[in-house]
Amino acid sequence: MGWIRQCDVDAQRDELPPIPMRIASNEEFIPPPQSPKQKEVELRLWAIAETAANKLGLSRRDFLRTSCGMAAAFVAMNQVFGPCYEVEADEPTDPAKVREKWPKDQFIFDIQTHHVDVGGKWYDETREGRWFQDFVRSLRPASSIDVSVERLNRDHYVKEVFFDSDTVMAVISGVPTRTWDKNPLPPDQMAATRDYVNELARSQRVLAHGLIRPNLGKAELDEMDRQAKDLKVCAWKMYTGAEVGESAWWLDDEAVAYPFWERTQKLGIRNVCVHKGLPLGVFNEEHCHPKDVLKAARDWPGLNFIIYHSGFRGLRRDPKPADPQAIPWISDLLRSLKGNPEVKNVYFELGSTFNQLSSFAPDECMHMLGQMIQVAGADHVVWGTDSIWGGSPQSQIERLRRLKIKDELIEKFGYAPLTPEIKNQILGLNAAKLFGVDVAAKRREIEHDKFSQLRPEYLKDPRPSNTQYGWVWEDPEGRRPVLPIEASA
Repeated sequence: MGWIRQCDVDAQRDELPPIPMRIASNEEFIPPPQSPKQKEVELRLWAIAETAANKLGLSRRDFLRTSCGMAAAFVAMNQVFGPCYEVEADEPTDPAKVREKWPKDQFIFDIQTHHVDVGGKWYDETREGRWFQDFVRSLRPASSIDVSVERLNRDHYVKEVFFDSDTVMAVISGVPTRTWDKNPLPPDQMAATRDYVNELARSQRVLAHGLIRPNLGKAELDEMDRQAKDLKVCAWKMYTGAEVGESAWWLDDEAVAYPFWERTQKLGIRNVCVHKGLPLGVFNEEHCHPKDVLKAARDWPGLNFIIYHSGFRGLRRDPKPADPQAIPWISDLLRSLKGNPEVKNVYFELGSTFNQLSSFAPDECMHMLGQMIQVAGADHVVWGTDSIWGGSPQSQIERLRRLKIKDELIEKFGYAPLTPEIKNQILGLNAAKLFGVDVAAKRREIEHDKFSQLRPEYLKDPRPSNTQYGWVWEDPEGRRPVLPIEASA
């Protein structure tokens, strides 16, 4: 076997869990196999769904697309992992209770999303792809469906992020490469997708990252100027561990990195978003460690260092770690910040990390959030989902809304409870401050935009895909897979 997109696997299945029970890769890491507990969650979910679907007069497939189906997934997860998520036993059969459970005015700002190249075959040959083309007709009624795959992918991004989830705003992100012609989503393309979505919405729903590569040398400073002035990017995205040039590099390298931080300040950009953690594949593992964050943040207090993936090393393979409180690499960064409380410009972005831990190891997820809030503060944790590699952000939004830190962990480690106020901060208010978004004004702006006008009608008969668009790998011989991005390099 080899690499295949999860959506292509799922196209052969009739029933999909509303919370993915298998981790798909965005090409930055090798996904682990499905865990025994994830398999058990699926089995329990099928049984719960069978009973609930019959009571509601739905097929099991259709039931799993509803909010009650989402609630059923949380019931199954609690049965396997213990009381991790706030859900009542009757929610799978009570649509009104689920519908009224959550606030309708949360400002959800996802600062790590991706316009993914799904491919024409999926649109033409799968049931979900063909149904999506009907959605496009409602989104762009004056346009022919016979358009480029690139445009279909942009519309697909809109559906997954703004129609199948409660996301209000998003940032388009990408990965740097040696040359832009080899890049699946170069800066100009990210800016074009941003402009396309905002024009379609008739409001500002999306911002775009710029990509910088300090290890290519000072000539790259001109590229910074171009992206800032011509593309109007909102922040820089970078990979210290990516071998995109002569070598990997460090954030605190005064010769290599500091000229870029100086230029960043002169250009009026404050947010520096750096991939840390998830070191497998094309990345240099040593340079994915966040040990360079503290000095850079201390030396450049006028910049915000937003640590993408929060520096998470990856899922443990040992089911019984020696120290269950230690979250690989995240805890290292938190210890350095705890010893230097004057450093206030380091932020933890949750993309991929929350998605993995909240479905694979919820207790570790509780430790992670508990430690971040304890050391860095609830106002220093920002929401990102790495969607749509992992499908619609909605299942992750629901997981954070319902996640609770177990009482025994609060008592033993002194963690703060995950209150609604803290969750609101994480889901969007913190990012709004970082990116200069006036939440009240933004709500007024989007209240009557095209997406807000169309979404209530769509939600009368929603069709969430319940799939992921990232890659999975299975090989019975246990060979180390070569990531798709490695094969094309």
